Amino acid sequence: MSFSLRPYTRPDFSESQFVSAPDAVLKAVEKDGVAPEYFHAMSIFPEYFKIDGEWMLAKESRMDCVAVWENGNIIVREFRLLKKGDLVVLGRTENCEEGIYLHADGFRERPEEHDTFAFRINRSRETAFSKEYDDLYELLRYERENGRIVWVMGPAFAFDADARRAFSGLIANGFVHAVLAGNALATHDLEGAYLHTALGQNIYQSVSVPNGHYNHLDTINRARYYGSIPAFLQGEGLSDGIISSCEAYGIPYVLAGSIRDDGPLPPVYANVYEAQDAMRDQIRSATTVICMATTLHTIATGNMTPSYRVLPDGTVRQVYFYCVDISEFTVNKLSDRGSLSARGIVTNVQDFIVNLSKGLGVW
Repeated sequence: MSFSLRPYTRPDFSESQFVSAPDAVLKAVEKDGVAPEYFHAMSIFPEYFKIDGEWMLAKESRMDCVAVWENGNIIVREFRLLKKGDLVVLGRTENCEEGIYLHADGFRERPEEHDTFAFRINRSRETAFSKEYDDLYELLRYERENGRIVWVMGPAFAFDADARRAFSGLIANGFVHAVLAGNALATHDLEGAYLHTALGQNIYQSVSVPNGHYNHLDTINRARYYGSIPAFLQGEGLSDGIISSCEAYGIPYVLAGSIRDDGPLPPVYANVYEAQDAMRDQIRSATTVICMATTLHTIATGNMTPSYRVLPDGTVRQVYFYCVDISEFTVNKLSDRGSLSARGIVTNVQDFIVNLSKGLGVW
């Protein structure tokens, strides 16, 4: 089996609804950070705006942001980044009435047909995921050469020796292009490398060690002594685990801070909006996103990931979004984003990453 992208079908702008549509209304921002009344809020789908008689696609999008006409392009911008004078698109309709068209079915995604009364429609612990694994193997092999794979990770990975080893293998074999996480993932992964525990419990034997509740704090404190994670790794002679592999292979990672963080580690973003900007910088070029065992970071990433990407040659391609979590709530919340490209897998993420690495032949 070989993977191929689903082709994108553009709207037929020769149809009467497009030809007769008015130009989109633009209004200048009067106060920094405040959009004009009746602003148009973006979705995850491709959206076109009629400007001076021409339909323009927003090339980089993000839901719950606004469309700004700037230097001949539609720029999608967060409210907090609006500046006085920015020309914001107005309109609350989506079918050409106000020069705005939301193209929800460009990849010809159709819901699976089933009887009105049918069992096991939603994702649950009882769902069969064999096909999702097979599809994911092919997708990741394709994306390694043709796309950009961003992983969003919770700390559960760092609690298991095999999971750390499996993800390190994915990094070494080119299946990871960026990692988004929090202070906890990095802390416990580094604790695993430094003291062979995660929250004081041996990462292989699952046995708590004496005074183990100090271990993550000692790890953070030592890293802060060195001033950076690379210096900590070098100074202590550490070379295993997720963060160490990211450093060794030049994989960017963004650690977004939380109000509950200990320490935190030196590279953690303390400012939530700086963290959001850094995350979006990695998402802008992502073509596959896999979120695992972190409800907060998964929802945050889902909100900033559109269902499509415009490549440098102008090709519009699909963005694949996976949510892997043992919590059915988290998985189904992301699956309800409105696109079949958002797929959910309900399972233990440690088992998931080990199975994935074996299926890809990196174990």
